[in-house]
Amino acid sequence: MKKLFIIAAVSLLAQGISAQTINRSQKPKPGPAPVITIGDPVIYKLTNGITVLVVENHKLPKVSASYSIDAGPITEGAKAGVVSLMGSMLKEGTTTKTKAQFDEAVDQLGANVSTGANGGSVSALTRYFPQAFALMAESIRKPAFPEASFDKIKSQTITGLKSNEKNAKAISGRVVDALAYGTNHPNGEFESETSINGLTLADVKANYAKYITPSRGYLTFVGDIKPEAAKALAEKAFGDWKGATLTLPTLAKVSNPAKTEVDIVNVSNAVQSEITVVNLIDLPMSNPDYFPLLLANQILGGGSESRLFMNLREKHGFTYGAYSSTGAGRFQSKFSANAAVRNEKVDSAVVEFLKEINTIRTAKVSAEELQNAKNLYNGSFALGLENPARIAGFASSILINNLPKDFYRTYLQKLNAVTADDILRVAKKYYNHDNTRVVIVGKTEAFEPGLKKAGFVVNQFDSYAVPVKASAASSTTATKSAKDVIAAYITAIGGEAAIKKITSLQQNGEMDMQGNKLAVSMKNMLPNASSMEISMGGQAVMKQVFDGTAGYAMQMGQKKELTGDDLTEKKEDKGIINQLFYATDGTKIESAGTAKVGSADAYKLTITSPSGKKKTEYYDTKTGLLLKDEKTITKGTVEINQSTEYADYKKVGDVLFPHSLTQNVQTPQGAQEFAIIIKEIKINPPLKAEDFR
Repeated sequence: MKKLFIIAAVSLLAQGISAQTINRSQKPKPGPAPVITIGDPVIYKLTNGITVLVVENHKLPKVSASYSIDAGPITEGAKAGVVSLMGSMLKEGTTTKTKAQFDEAVDQLGANVSTGANGGSVSALTRYFPQAFALMAESIRKPAFPEASFDKIKSQTITGLKSNEKNAKAISGRVVDALAYGTNHPNGEFESETSINGLTLADVKANYAKYITPSRGYLTFVGDIKPEAAKALAEKAFGDWKGATLTLPTLAKVSNPAKTEVDIVNVSNAVQSEITVVNLIDLPMSNPDYFPLLLANQILGGGSESRLFMNLREKHGFTYGAYSSTGAGRFQSKFSANAAVRNEKVDSAVVEFLKEINTIRTAKVSAEELQNAKNLYNGSFALGLENPARIAGFASSILINNLPKDFYRTYLQKLNAVTADDILRVAKKYYNHDNTRVVIVGKTEAFEPGLKKAGFVVNQFDSYAVPVKASAASSTTATKSAKDVIAAYITAIGGEAAIKKITSLQQNGEMDMQGNKLAVSMKNMLPNASSMEISMGGQAVMKQVFDGTAGYAMQMGQKKELTGDDLTEKKEDKGIINQLFYATDGTKIESAGTAKVGSADAYKLTITSPSGKKKTEYYDTKTGLLLKDEKTITKGTVEINQSTEYADYKKVGDVLFPHSLTQNVQTPQGAQEFAIIIKEIKINPPLKAEDFR
């Protein structure tokens, strides 16, 4: 009992002392910046110019190595895309091994080997590393460049470009750089279907000979290996390699806009608009402004506690997240701030972006904001040192950027010495406000009027950064009514009499999805029964059926009855050609001016169904044919924009039908595109009610 009493007394005494010495209502004061101890790598120089760096770490029986070529920005011009294509070809086998044989050799070692346009990397257990390293060297030095692989990769690249034609995020990534740097600058040029189609295998081989070389090469070893052993492997694999001599390109400086401009690109099916505020900066890593600007960016838009995030997401709910980034290096780089914002809130979001950028340029950050940013860097930098490859990266960065030898040893001291005055100075110097560029890619009709009302001068560009000039509409275009547009369409496809002779219709085609060919079958029967089935290998993967009163959708064996808006939409579809019933079924049609669909001028109509659902239809001003329709579907709280483009009209019987249907679906998570090619159309096939059950 006495013993328990003594323990309790001591415990109470300790708590009393703690209460007197620690004030838990205040954050503890930050300590001094930790002293970083970083060992220097062992450095060798091969006679052909390759710099070898070795960082020993014997904690695990594993070794990694990477070979990188410091070629600087490469201007591709009319052959844009050749560097990427060449990098992909390095993975397609060597002069002694097919791709399958090479991959099998890597797998047998339990290794990872990767190559690309800038070099290659390898990692393996210590006992297998010499063989794995030799495979990496072989893939870099002795690529086979098989013609079949070239054709395959070229086709895949074009498919990827096509799938992103209506992807606002992908378009924004291309257009922002093109407008910021100019399309003749290596950072502003981009690959296109035309440039990829123009490439030959000879172009790839020539690019390889010019840029895959020991010149300006850095070979880094990290892990369970002695410097002498690493040097011996390097000499054996690369010592006799000869190649073209590289020199860093000299690039002309690109100016920012003289006055802030707003550049917009229309993606009519976009659910959200991509906003980017961007200006170019010159910031070598050796510049004393480097460290203050790291912290300025962290405070402005570096994470979920930054000013942009707290303003645009937490305060206003415009977006899921708003961020900024600040580049650095030997060449011009970008400061940019960006977010994906609801279309109707774009004008307000732009105002808030510019307000936050201007605030950090004109008023000191708080002591708490500054310290929080420092704490984040202190922690992440220290954690990063646990990775030996990070230390090896420091060594090559010092050499490439001509930095002091103690740059990373004193990294945190420099960072923690930054003051609020430093942040204010660099923000004003590097973050433009009155002479910046705002690039917005999205549904322009939803936000362009608001931008103009807010006082912004707006420039229009297409999805390849080419200026769009508003064309004066002809008097015929300007005065044609919505009713006349629909009448012209009915006439263009064959006329009312011919359409009314069709009581049933069956269309068979195919669709490409992620490299797989799927069969598509669509059936319609008067008055408004419909079905669509997508199958692969004879097995249905998706089916939707409506018998005129009820229906269901089935996907991967899961069946769900049509309800709500889905059911209402099916009930409101009339006949084989819906437009024939617009004048009599309560549908409201209104003219919304003209627009471009691809290169064609089109009449734009707003269609409101009897239940109030809206969609937009576009009709060619010359042919009268339907080119495109688009609508917004709401699933819970998520908006989905869906558009379908119609092309390749051919006469079947007495009526024209489109034989190419391209559907694009945009959600906040991204875009998907499906292209259906119609192979066969049957008019008045003997369909039965059972076909729609």
